[in-house]
Amino acid sequence: MSLNLIKLCVGCDSVEDLEEWIAFRLDERRRAGEPAEHWHTTRMVPTRGDEITDGGSLYWVIKGSVQCRQLITEIRPFIDDEGIGRCHLVLDPEVVRTDWQPRRAFQGWRYLKPADAPADLGKGRAALAEMPPKLRLELAELGLL
Repeated sequence: MSLNLIKLCVGCDSVEDLEEWIAFRLDERRRAGEPAEHWHTTRMVPTRGDEITDGGSLYWVIKGSVQCRQLITEIRPFIDDEGIGRCHLVLDPEVVRTDWQPRRAFQGWRYLKPADAPADLGKGRAALAEMPPKLRLELAELGLL
């Protein structure tokens, strides 16, 4: 069974911001002649990496709610220029929108069991993704989404 991670998406105000950032970084890498892959750098290396790369995703908390996820394809530990151990969580560039799930702020990442992860929006609920983020947040806070 796969295991997920959950992390705050610092600096993004919406899923659209995250998608724009990913597109920008991929384009930057293509122009530099580097492989066009997307990753997120983190200090701690997950010890349960095999479970995560077996279909797990990184769920992003944006403005106090889980709103989307990205499939984790690989975990690459490395040592940075200052001698500090870090890792790249290599992510599928496709952002999958999920049901909104309120989350309090926390540092770093956390493991997220599949049973605790919000469901993907899916085709039948795609209209929710088109709703203005502010309205969606208000409805989620009221427990209506």
